[in-house]
Amino acid sequence: MSALKPLIGCTTYWKEIPENPPLEIVGLTTSYVEAVKAAGGIPVLIPPTLSDEDLLALFARIDGLILPGGGDVDPKLYQENGVGLSRRIDANRDRTEMLLTRTAVAQNKPLLAICRGIQVMNVALGGTLWEDLDTQRFDGLHHDFHGVHPRTYLAHPVQIDPNSHLAQSMGTIHPDVNSLHHQGVRDVAPEVVTTATAPDGLVEAIEVPGHPFAIGVQWHPEMLVFNDPHMLALFEGLVAASKRLAVNGNQ
Repeated sequence: MSALKPLIGCTTYWKEIPENPPLEIVGLTTSYVEAVKAAGGIPVLIPPTLSDEDLLALFARIDGLILPGGGDVDPKLYQENGVGLSRRIDANRDRTEMLLTRTAVAQNKPLLAICRGIQVMNVALGGTLWEDLDTQRFDGLHHDFHGVHPRTYLAHPVQIDPNSHLAQSMGTIHPDVNSLHHQGVRDVAPEVVTTATAPDGLVEAIEVPGHPFAIGVQWHPEMLVFNDPHMLALFEGLVAASKRLAVNGNQ
């Protein structure tokens, strides 16, 4: 069993292509697929339109989970009313990722949550978000360089807790990261701890203490795996934890 590559489930997004009639797709940017492959795992795409029953059946067959970036979490899931600053809300994707996050934490299945993913992870476990950083946190850094610079552009450093699982996985405590988000973690969920911050104090990473591997990062390491070995190491940490689960679960 030790030679088997673990199956890493990656949630996806729904998109409509403007054709006549419109063409509906579910997908994921290839950077996540290539990052999982480079780390030694096999990516498995999870559509956002499955029933809860089918999602849990699929979840039972994968060894680890990635929550990728994308549109915004519905603010109704973390506060009574939003302030109209959220973009591209997808109720099915919210439902899918909230269920899988809670299940991964409850069952100790490895989880890596990226950009939107860290926000989903925080909300799923009882935390809240800034709905728009520039509007609601005007004294902080600008964090959304989407469309302004290449996705590999290193916008700022982050400070990682040296005692964290994140630091252990990446092998560094002060990496430079890209920044492609307009929302962010506000109130940290009770089940997680902050393990990295930006120079302006914004939460850049969280993790679940005592969990084999449940880490959320606000930047996009999948875009940097072929530029920075520390970013690849994060995916290798997920794959290694998932492989241990696969081996132990089949002994």
